[in-house]
Amino acid sequence: MSNKQQREELHRTIWGMADELRGQAGGWEFKAYVLGTLFYRFISENLTDYINKLQQEAGVEGFNYADMSDEDAEVAREQMVAERGFFILPSQLFQNVCKRCEQDENLNMTLAKVFKAIEGSAIGTASEDDMKGLFSDFNVDSMFLGGDVKTRNRNMAKVLLKIRDMNLGEDFLDNKIDAFGDAYEFLMTMYASGAGKSGGEFFTPQEVSELLARLAAADGHEIRSVYDPACGSGSLLLRTARGGNADTIYGQEKNPTTFNLCRMNMLLHGIKYKDFEIHNGDTLENDELGEHQFDAVVANPPFSAEWTAAEKFNNDDRFSKAGVLAPKSKADYAFILHMLYHLNDGGTMACVAPHGVLFRGAAEGKIRRFLIEKKNYIDAIIGLPANIFYGTSIPTCILVMKKCRQSDDNILFIDASKEFEKVKTQNKLRPDHIQKIIETYRTRAEIEKYSHCATLKEIEENDYNLNIPRYVDTFEEEEEIDIKAVMAEIKELESKRTELDAQIEVYLKELGIVE
Repeated sequence: MSNKQQREELHRTIWGMADELRGQAGGWEFKAYVLGTLFYRFISENLTDYINKLQQEAGVEGFNYADMSDEDAEVAREQMVAERGFFILPSQLFQNVCKRCEQDENLNMTLAKVFKAIEGSAIGTASEDDMKGLFSDFNVDSMFLGGDVKTRNRNMAKVLLKIRDMNLGEDFLDNKIDAFGDAYEFLMTMYASGAGKSGGEFFTPQEVSELLARLAAADGHEIRSVYDPACGSGSLLLRTARGGNADTIYGQEKNPTTFNLCRMNMLLHGIKYKDFEIHNGDTLENDELGEHQFDAVVANPPFSAEWTAAEKFNNDDRFSKAGVLAPKSKADYAFILHMLYHLNDGGTMACVAPHGVLFRGAAEGKIRRFLIEKKNYIDAIIGLPANIFYGTSIPTCILVMKKCRQSDDNILFIDASKEFEKVKTQNKLRPDHIQKIIETYRTRAEIEKYSHCATLKEIEENDYNLNIPRYVDTFEEEEEIDIKAVMAEIKELESKRTELDAQIEVYLKELGIVE
């Protein structure tokens, strides 16, 4: 099955579910049931395959964990929780629940019991925090699924069976696509307007995640750890970790729903619970990572979000050295300073930000000058196409920063704002666009109307304003107008008009319309 075929299969399935449940589990809430069910299927199949392989290696032929009795399966509980982070009884496996879901009059209670049991299997173990509340957004009694229990159960059964019948290969991990991330992105396109209003969720399109991940690893330094302070569903973290072969993944997410999705995504992509640490909470107000520093820090934080900018932060090591706090109404530089605090000396930071961070004055201007003049951390500024993010058309850029820069006498500016393909209502970066950015960044090449290495002196002369058009001239001169030729053409046209007027008058006289 090709990449395209897998993606089309996924999209057809999601669209089919949405169409069948129209008027029931509609709108953005629908995502919880799609993604939650995908995850439930994955961990069930993953655990089954894992146990089956162990038995095969032990010489037990024809063994299938799904066919075992719950009583016999209990012997494996402790080992599975230690190795996989969770345990599921055979009767509670996705595939077995699906077999009887249409006849189960208490399907809502069955699923509630299953989800509680999966989360409960980790209580008192090292994986407890990673499993706690994973299914909290899968509300089996939600009115979004129907007005009564019978209707809700019928609709839940439809979702289960649609996901069961989805052909994604023998193993999720063998997929040619990021099934979970692709499902999330497709849901975003379906409900983009609603998603933009759902508690400040910001989803990073896969191609932007790819660009950020490649920028973080562009200089070839070893990435053993990666951190995202606004990690959302975790797709950016996963791409960066894969690109740099990171051993450990760290993140923090304010929104409880996307926090749950992120942990699901980690497990779904085969990341062991011991190798990721995801926290739920406000990154700026309550930093869960302490003094921990990382090889790569990547993020697409909420654009110009509000934060408290409380007096206490003047003594916070993350922000105090800049001498001024980011304004309450715009936390962009608070996120940037936070990310730099958690970046180690050999690492790379790459984050998305609104264009305003490049030129806004007052406190932001002082922080920007501090980062350039005092610290010399800014390595590159990359302008992105407009309308590239769901739910907003705001112009954005990527900031690449290092604490120990090789090219420490200049800042590279890349204007990639015109490098996109329009797909329906969204602009998309294609692989060739991404490759051009990466190659330009690596070589720091000067390309007419695309890139420029501005010296620090040049930036100082521009009063530390980093607005890209100041450094990359994209002005297209209009074709010169030959006034003499235009006048000659006008005279010729006037002559022809006179001739036509005379001819029309002849016709009108012949018709007796005029005398």
